[in-house]
Amino acid sequence: MERKVALVTGASRGIGHAIALALAEHGFDVAVAARTLHEGEGVARSSSFREPKQVAVAGSVESTAAAVRTRGRDALALRLDLLDRASIDAAVAETLRAWHRIDLLVNNGIYQGPGVMDRFLDVPLEAVERIFQGNVFAQIHLLQQVLRQMLSQGGGTIVDITSTSGYADPPGPVGRGGWGFAYGASKGAFHRVAGVLHAEHAGDGIRVFNVDPGYTPTDTMRALRGQGTDLDRAYGGAPPAVTAAVVAWLATDPGAEEWRGKCVQAQRLCRDRALVPGWPPPRPS
Repeated sequence: MERKVALVTGASRGIGHAIALALAEHGFDVAVAARTLHEGEGVARSSSFREPKQVAVAGSVESTAAAVRTRGRDALALRLDLLDRASIDAAVAETLRAWHRIDLLVNNGIYQGPGVMDRFLDVPLEAVERIFQGNVFAQIHLLQQVLRQMLSQGGGTIVDITSTSGYADPPGPVGRGGWGFAYGASKGAFHRVAGVLHAEHAGDGIRVFNVDPGYTPTDTMRALRGQGTDLDRAYGGAPPAVTAAVVAWLATDPGAEEWRGKCVQAQRLCRDRALVPGWPPPRPS
């Protein structure tokens, strides 16, 4: 049986970690890519200039790769920094050198740092440029390389992890259920990619999906902001396993064909198809 290869960015922890494990459980060998290569090196930075903070966080590329292997699949542990184009090139090259193909690309990695959760007048232009570099230009560079490879091998699947902030207005400002302009604008640009690639390459064996996780509090977010934030109160949220299950379903189930070129609301699809046993939990009577 031919090897199935997935490249997942931002896979050291959170949603990306969960996606890598779900894909392994569905028969994929996984190239695990993120900034934090070794356990103990993880650092999370505050998403706001107003509250400068830096905390250590668990998780690493090597730990995720080890967890993939415990599920009976092969893994590559790759350092990939969205602000370092050479590291993107190296991750793609190493995946192709080892396994000669990429069947699934999951664009999950994002810029994390000041400016993401700041109001419009509080974000220096250079911070906006960094956010767009990490959330748009890096993905374009990665996609162009991987898409060419997929076309040469006769097809492939691309899943872009998008965000409600990229296509909807916030219900309030930052601090009252909202998000920063720079983050939403960068995700808005990224959100447009899937539909364009579908229009251009649907006939070439390329399947493209946007997946919106909805509000998903991760260990990194908890380490920085704690419990009971304005976003918790506004949106509730779901665990990373929800988005992971949806990505695996899109990558493997024939029923996913109707979603090609579209945006999938992960929490809704997961609930409707009962992809995660026990989620959502029963509502209190």
